[in-house]
Amino acid sequence: MRIEGKTFLVTGGASGLGAATVEALVGKGAVVVVADRNSDAGAALRQRYGSAIEFIQADVTSEDSIVKALDLAVGLSGTFSGVVSCAGVAPAERIFGRNGIHGLQSFRAAVDVNLVGTFNVLRVAADRLIKRDRTGGEEENGVIINTASVAAYDGQIGQVAYAASKGGVVALTLPAARELARHSIRVVTIAPGIMETPMLLAMPDEVRASLAATVPFPSRLGKPQEFASLVCHVIENPYLNGEVIRLDGAIRMAAK
Repeated sequence: MRIEGKTFLVTGGASGLGAATVEALVGKGAVVVVADRNSDAGAALRQRYGSAIEFIQADVTSEDSIVKALDLAVGLSGTFSGVVSCAGVAPAERIFGRNGIHGLQSFRAAVDVNLVGTFNVLRVAADRLIKRDRTGGEEENGVIINTASVAAYDGQIGQVAYAASKGGVVALTLPAARELARHSIRVVTIAPGIMETPMLLAMPDEVRASLAATVPFPSRLGKPQEFASLVCHVIENPYLNGEVIRLDGAIRMAAK
């Protein structure tokens, strides 16, 4: 699929991996609807990219919120062609820690945002893609790209909620791709390793250096631009479907 002239929705697009994805898509000539809870960051993006983006304050766990975001994307000029789900949370809590047992509500919150939120975007996006008018004899109707994590495979101590939520995203990828294949819609998930997100950049230099040293090659943190580059490749390569792609420098996380 060509990116130029197409419209995409990016959730969590106001910062981190999402913001890098927005920049890459705009750079290739797309129009991007950015859905994020942070309205200040969204306004800054709007000022930076002008008419190439539209911002809408949205919560991925809300059906009404995502319906509005996708209706905005469908209504813009160009052809609505897919979504990239980058919204997520990364809680850290032990099953039994200093403050007692793992909170049930905190576990539910992680699953609600990372898994239910991802599915919420996927299902509404699929509906809009199925109903859209395909033009120019295109081979595909659209693409849905989810974000998981290497924690889905190598979850560390204190990541039980995060790993479970991202594991669910991994597990839904293939059945979703199989079901939507008859509508010519692809579903692909990216599972990043340790990336230079705002949360990690806020850590002390020695902590970041220690994390980077655990990556076999290249021995550094992943760059958001590398995630965005992979998003663009997934969009442009029509034979990538039903796959979870690790983007992690060959890291396999230790227990802690």
